[in-house]
Order: sequence, then structure tokens, then C-alpha cells
Amino acid sequence: HYTLGQRFRDKGFAGGKVDDFRVYQRALTALEIAQLHDGDSLTQALAEGDPDTLRNYYLSAIDPGFRKHSEALRVARQRLVKAEDTMLELPVMEEMKKPRPTFILARGAYDSPKDRPALRNTPGFLPPMPGAYPNNRLGFAKWAVSNNHPLTARVFVNRVWQEFFGQGLVKTPENFGMQGELPTHPDLLDWLARDFVDHGWDIKRLCKQIVLSSTYRQRSSLSPELREKDPENLLLARAPAYRLSAEMIRDTALAASGLLDTQMGGKPVAPYQAGGDLWRENNGMSPAFRQSVGTALYRRSLYSVWKRTAPFPNMIVFDAASREVCTVKRARTNTPLQALVLLNDTQFVEAARVLAARHLDADNQLNIRAAFTSLTGRDPTADEYKLLTDLNREQLDHFRQNTAAALKLLKVGAHPIPKSPVAPAHHAAATVTVQTIFNLDASVWKR
Repeated sequence: HYTLGQRFRDKGFAGGKVDDFRVYQRALTALEIAQLHDGDSLTQALAEGDPDTLRNYYLSAIDPGFRKHSEALRVARQRLVKAEDTMLELPVMEEMKKPRPTFILARGAYDSPKDRPALRNTPGFLPPMPGAYPNNRLGFAKWAVSNNHPLTARVFVNRVWQEFFGQGLVKTPENFGMQGELPTHPDLLDWLARDFVDHGWDIKRLCKQIVLSSTYRQRSSLSPELREKDPENLLLARAPAYRLSAEMIRDTALAASGLLDTQMGGKPVAPYQAGGDLWRENNGMSPAFRQSVGTALYRRSLYSVWKRTAPFPNMIVFDAASREVCTVKRARTNTPLQALVLLNDTQFVEAARVLAARHLDADNQLNIRAAFTSLTGRDPTADEYKLLTDLNREQLDHFRQNTAAALKLLKVGAHPIPKSPVAPAHHAAATVTVQTIFNLDASVWKR
């Protein structure tokens, strides 16, 4: 990519126009650039005898030996950088022998420190730092996870509870202070936190403990009486019911279709991005967005590359955090854009056609019950089955008369169309039916 009239940390080229564009094999000196502009700068520099300007011009433009050694230096530097890129680098902090004084800033202004330096100590409302702990970062870390610390385990347990129930025992997970909410079940929070610490901060055990509880395994159905008495489920009288997160919705579609790559770890990947190269559109100096290929397109959303100035639109529609600020609890909205994403986004259309192909029988008929169960975890009701069957029949009639539209739909996404003798009209009709199942609350809501 070429960027005209702009350079990193430069003043820019606002309001200018480009008349002539030339490409050179080397960086021009300031004198050569000026000479191209007015044609007199070289003569003027020779007359004035500016030694630095003339030396730079001579070495760069005339002296062959300098150019030869400069090229050798450039190649050597490239080899050095390439070798360094293969090395694993780890940032390491070392405590200063004599800690520098740190001042409290008035209203947080960096240029308004208060007169008295702050002392290394813990807040007065929390347990003091034990004398056996070093007064540094290591000591602070040990203190934060000590057995008698009243905050760390409670905050973590509350976050885990929030992931399973949609809402923490403390409704303000980011604030356990005076302006935060009181816990709805303080004894339960205390017991879970104490048990969590006593069992070695075992996260898997904590998750298993929650999901096997009778509280979590209740039905999520809501009676009129319960809706009136406890609309927010503060009493935990029913199982949680809420829309899945953006990452869970995408991963559910990929898993149901069989496309999900379950590899653990590795480099970030770049799945489909709607709207073209948003990285370059938002910032001309940004590197171009390069979509991943192969199975990397279908890795879990956890591994998707994230650019704060240009997040994936399909994720933002489902309330994914932009990561511009720390977020410990996401909002959950319901907008028409979410249905449009599930119906039109490349990732979901591709997953729908692959899932449809998996559930087409030898007679090219869609097994609606199997497709429905793979996305919702339950069998369709009689009404749901009838509606989906009628829809599949209508779409089949439509695509039989519009073969081009069927083929266009089946080409969405990078996954190849199966080579089995599946009629395009049947496959396209099944794809639309599966897309409809994607859009049901049963597919994107946890109940």
C-alpha cells in the first residue's frame, strides 16, 4: 500500500494535492527534495557552502562506496532483526535498591502532585501487610491472595457466578465499595469464597460446584406470580435466562456446523470482517486487515485478533466490549441489527449452509429435528416443526425457480461446497431454514 502525503508523527498533508508521483530506489536527501521543488537549491547550496547539506548529498547521491556500505549495513540489520524475532522476549521487573518517592496527584493531574509522598502500605479498611512479606510487588501479590484477605476471593467468585447466572451475587462486580450494591446472598458469597480458598483456588472445582447445584439446575420458566414478586431473579427461584455473549453465539454456530477448530493456544486469527478493510478505512496509517485462511477462519472467538479502533462489527452488535476501557460486565441489548447479522453475516451464512449439508438425507430432504436439536439442545415443538417444514417447502419452490440465487447463496464463505450430488435448490432451501433456526431465541438464549 502507498500512503501519499502522510507520515507517522508528521504534520500531514491537509488540503494538498498531488500532481506528480515518482518512486526512487533510495531515500532522497533534503537537498534533492528541495531541488525537485524549485530547481535552484543545489546551486544555492554550492554557493553558500553548507558543509552538512553538501556532505549528505555527496555520500547519498554520488559516492558509490558509501552506497555500497550502506546497503551492506541495511542487509546486516535486516538479518539481525530477523534473528531477534525468533527469540522469546519476557519483560522482567527489578525492584530499585532505593524506591523513588511517589506522590498522590491532585484530582489525578500528572502535573499536580501533592507535597507529601505516598507511603507503601495497604488501605486501612483491609488487613495490614504481614511483616514477613517483602514491601514490594511480590509482597503485595502474596497479601492479595492470602487466606484472610476479605476481597480477592469474593470478587473472583462473584465474577464466576456472573458468568453462569448472568448476574453476580453482587450486581456491581466492578465496585464492592460504598457505591456498589450489597450482595443479595451474603452468606452464600462468603461460603463460596472461603471454600474456594480452602481448596487451593481451584477454578474448575468452583465451576463444577455451581453447575451441579440444585439452584443452577432449576427450570428457567417464569410464572406470573414469580414475575411480579421477583422479576430480576434476586431470590434465585429459577434458573438463569439471558442472551449468549457475542463470542458464544459465533462459537455455537461454528460448533453445530462442525467447522469449529478446537486447537488450544497459538497466534491470533482474523475471521471474516464485514464492510471491507475497516482497519485502513478508520486509519490510513494502519496495516491492512488480512483475513485468515483455512481452519484459522473457524477458531474460537477467544483467538480473534482485536483492534480497538476497528472491532468486528458483528461482535459489537451483540454487545462485545470495544476494549477501549476495562469492562467487567457487558450490557445486553436486543436490536433488529442482531437478526440482520445472523441472517446476512458471512460467518453465520456459511455455518448455516454447512450445517444444512450435514443434515440432508439421501433424498435431499432436510432433517429439521436434527438441525434444530444441534442448535438449541432440545426437540422442536409441534408448532415449530410445522412452521419450519412449511418454510423449507416454500424456499425449495423459490430456489427451484431461481437457480442462480441458490448457487450464489451456496458460495458464501470459504468452506467448499460438498461434492456429493446435492441439488442446489434443496441445499439452499435447507440453508435458509437453518438460518431461521439460528434466529430463534432458543439458539441464542441460555435457558
